[in-house]
Amino acid sequence: MEAPAEVVGGGGHGGPLQSASDSPAQRSQQPTAKRPGGRSARVQAAVHQAVIDLAGERAVTQLTIPAVAERAGVNATTIYRRWGTLQALLAEVAALRGSAAPPSSSGDLRTDLEAYAIRTLADLTRPGGIAFFLAEVSPDIDERRSGLRECLRRATAGLDTILEASRDRGETPPPLERLLDQIVAPLYFRTVFSVPDTDETYARALVADLFSGTWKSAVTSH
Repeated sequence: MEAPAEVVGGGGHGGPLQSASDSPAQRSQQPTAKRPGGRSARVQAAVHQAVIDLAGERAVTQLTIPAVAERAGVNATTIYRRWGTLQALLAEVAALRGSAAPPSSSGDLRTDLEAYAIRTLADLTRPGGIAFFLAEVSPDIDERRSGLRECLRRATAGLDTILEASRDRGETPPPLERLLDQIVAPLYFRTVFSVPDTDETYARALVADLFSGTWKSAVTSH
C-alpha cells in the first residue's frame, strides 16, 4: 500500500491542507478558502444597518460602538478590530450612503446646482443624516480633522463633477470655494441648528442668490 502523501501547512494555522506533491503552479490555482456563508459580509451589513438605525433614533452622544454592537448582535471587539474608531465606522457608512452616482448633467449650470443643493439638503435632513456629520466631529482633534476632511470630500465630489461639465461647455463657473461658502455651508449650518424654513425653497434661493450677483454674467461661454 502506498504511503499517504506528506501533509504540509497543517490545520493548526487555519490554512488548507496541501499535498507535498502539489507543484507551486497547482497550488496557485487552488481556490482561496473563504469564511463559510460570507459571515464577514453579514457582520458588515448588520453593523452598517445598526449605525443607520441608531443615528435616526438617538442623540449623537448616545451613538457609541457598544450601542452599535448590541443592535447589530455582534461583539464590540469585532467592531473595534475592524474599524478602530466610531468616526472611521461613521465615515464608511456615510460614504456608502452617498456613493450613488449623481444625476447626469442637465446641460445648465444653475439647474445642476439647484439639484445638488436639494439633494444635499435631503441627505442632511433624512433620518440620521446630520447625525453622521455631528458624530464625525470627534472631541479627539486628529479624529475630528479626519472626520471633517471626509465630510468635505463628500461635499466637493458632486460639485467637482458639476463644475467640470460646465467648463467642458466652455463656461466660466464660480470657483469651488464660492460654492462651498454660498451653498454648502448655509445648508449645514441651518440643519445643525434646526433653523426654520430650511427647505427646498431655501436651497433653490441659495443658488438664485449666487446667480443674481457677481456670477450672473460670469457664467458665460467663451
